[in-house]
Amino acid sequence: MSPRLQKQVQLRKNRKLRQPAITRYPGVYIQETPEMVPSISGVDTSVTAFVGWAARGPIDRAQRVRSFQDFQNHFGGLDSRSFLGYAVQHFFANGGGNAYIVRLFGDDAVSASLTLGTTLTVTAASPGAWANDYRIETTTGSPDATRFSLAVIYQPSGQQAHTVERFDDLSVWETDPRFVKRIVNDASAYISIEMIGSHTKPPESTAATGFTTPGSDGAPLTPNEPAFENKLDPLAKDGGIYLLDQVDLFNILCVPAETSPTVVDSLQTFCQKRRAFLIVDSSKGASASTMSATNASMANADASNSALYYPWVEAADPLDENRARTFPPCGFVAGVYARTDGRRGVWKAPAGIQASISGALGTELSLSDAENEMLNPRGINCIRTFPRYGTLIWGSRTLRGADAPASEWKYVAVRRLALFIEESVMRGTQWVSFERNDDQLWTQIRLSVGDFLQGLFRQGAFQGSSPKEAYLVQCDRATTTASDITHGVVNILVGFAPLKPAEFVVIRIQQKAGHGSSGISRRGSKDSQLR
Repeated sequence: MSPRLQKQVQLRKNRKLRQPAITRYPGVYIQETPEMVPSISGVDTSVTAFVGWAARGPIDRAQRVRSFQDFQNHFGGLDSRSFLGYAVQHFFANGGGNAYIVRLFGDDAVSASLTLGTTLTVTAASPGAWANDYRIETTTGSPDATRFSLAVIYQPSGQQAHTVERFDDLSVWETDPRFVKRIVNDASAYISIEMIGSHTKPPESTAATGFTTPGSDGAPLTPNEPAFENKLDPLAKDGGIYLLDQVDLFNILCVPAETSPTVVDSLQTFCQKRRAFLIVDSSKGASASTMSATNASMANADASNSALYYPWVEAADPLDENRARTFPPCGFVAGVYARTDGRRGVWKAPAGIQASISGALGTELSLSDAENEMLNPRGINCIRTFPRYGTLIWGSRTLRGADAPASEWKYVAVRRLALFIEESVMRGTQWVSFERNDDQLWTQIRLSVGDFLQGLFRQGAFQGSSPKEAYLVQCDRATTTASDITHGVVNILVGFAPLKPAEFVVIRIQQKAGHGSSGISRRGSKDSQLR
């Protein structure tokens, strides 16, 4: 029995001794004992947040979607004016399964609205021209003269109408459980209600009527324009990326299309605080020589939580009869991250022949070995097309991964593994708060964190042939001093030996000299083969 297991058994025995079963007659008694040391569960590693302009969709929250069909239901699907929908489609096509969408829109976007008599104002749930295909219908006297029904009807031009939402037995009385404003605003995905003054009678019956103030998309926001960049400021509390602060957990952040170094710097800081990883798109059409100077402008102190991919990927555009079009790589790459995490673990580098990009027809620029050799040491991850394998991610370095800084967070897999461990341990040790800060607590912490790391070790996440070589957990009087105890602090030291990808595979080849008096014999020639 290992020392760790012995300690855990002893802890359980001690608990049983402190809480003995009450025995009243001869026989066998069963006593259930709760787990002494809470276990730590690993968090998800590939929950991806996408931020970009969309013509429709929620504006007050980051909307969770689990498929591209889900994205279509909430945001209307692909739109040729924005890369957001395409990036989400590429994500799910390459193995993604869980995403959050933050919709950006301009100040010139308009929400459709309609006033029903002197009673109600109906407003579309979000700005955009999407609402112009919807109609509102009310029916008074359902089920009695003091009640009414309200229906939302979808009726595009030239198509048959059908009801998408219906609310019955509504009242205009605020104290009524079926108060129209409360019922509709809590449940509708298409409209919101405001009352005009106070009324005792419901609105009159109204045939299906379109919004009198039509909705407008406004000018699409594109990266590198001030209105777009303002929405990416985590300190701007007027929408945009700050909505992700309402999300419990996301691991990957994508802003499809090129963003300026200033915006990248802001996003890197945001990701550092949230223990998330930023996938940065390269400049469209940039040459390899231009890209070689890009890393320096983005490799700040928080750049270890980000990676840059180059060049853009060529794929079919469903909105243009599947003609080839170039797209920013972040959606494809995020999907490959998710697929690799699911198959091999977050500690596996998301690159190589297993990191093929589904749906790719090629890349915007075809990179040579010489260009790859120039970019890789600068921490720029290349996307390349190979005859036998198709289009692959052919690099796995962070933006701190240039050879010159020699950062400990040089590789994407190592950094993402560290973020995974940090987030999992942080969430899995919440129970420690307000416990007695003594040797017993420290032992429990070591067991809890140690068991979690041991599980990762068994899965092959670390270097080393034994747990002692692979990881360490220290929580005792050496990490938590008397002063720490006085101030209510407990310190846990966690270390691990990460696996690093084999970037450069060196194959040594030599010929085996033939044996025989006449030089290389027939047999010797046969033995002289590459090994």
